[in-house]
Amino acid sequence: MPTLTLAVPEDMKREMDNCPEINWSEVARGAIRQKLSELSLFKSIVGKSKLTEKEAEKLSLKLGKRVNRSIHEKFKKSHPSAF
Repeated sequence: MPTLTLAVPEDMKREMDNCPEINWSEVARGAIRQKLSELSLFKSIVGKSKLTEKEAEKLSLKLGKRVNRSIHEKFKKSHPSAF
């Protein structure tokens, strides 16, 4: 099996050392496996898309505006004195 070397901040390493019962290599393998699975799903969805990059950007902007508006309205209802 190939080896991967990973650098972590000192404080994280100290916390990891406080949990010697945990197999940190297995935790890292699991996280990498999960991310690869997510990327594979993303690629399969994007690969079937008929949208051009420009069309996708426009839809993304529209969706972002709708989400912002929705959050604004929700906040306005729950905190009317702020407006």
